[in-house]
Amino acid sequence: MQQFTVPQFIDVENKIIGPLTVRQFMIILGAAVIIGISYKLFDFTLFLTVGIVTLVFAALFAFVKINGRPFHLFMLNAFQTLRRPGIRVWNNRIMAAEIGETNIEVKAVAPIVAPKMYKKSRLAELALVVDTKGRYKGE
Repeated sequence: MQQFTVPQFIDVENKIIGPLTVRQFMIILGAAVIIGISYKLFDFTLFLTVGIVTLVFAALFAFVKINGRPFHLFMLNAFQTLRRPGIRVWNNRIMAAEIGETNIEVKAVAPIVAPKMYKKSRLAELALVVDTKGRYKGE
């Protein structure tokens, strides 16, 4: 049987220039181009304003991580969440109309049975069975 090496640490980006990843380098390069163009086009005060704003956004998108995820993914998720409705309601009649069904059969659903309530000693015994991975059989 052949053996294969399984890749490890696939969520770590490759570093290309010192501690910078390809994504970070491209963001900083893009910001430098925008700042260079604004230097040629605008007067000094407008250049400073555009340069500082560009630098802040570039640093934000290149280096900031929220919950271990890059900032651009956080922003993408935030926009997707804001676009979706807050409450989702399932309406069976609308679904049937979209599919083209006119006859909808209603099937009987089994009644919901409340879960059994175990005594504290029984719970401790079940926990022991789980902790020993089934080696302890219990009573």
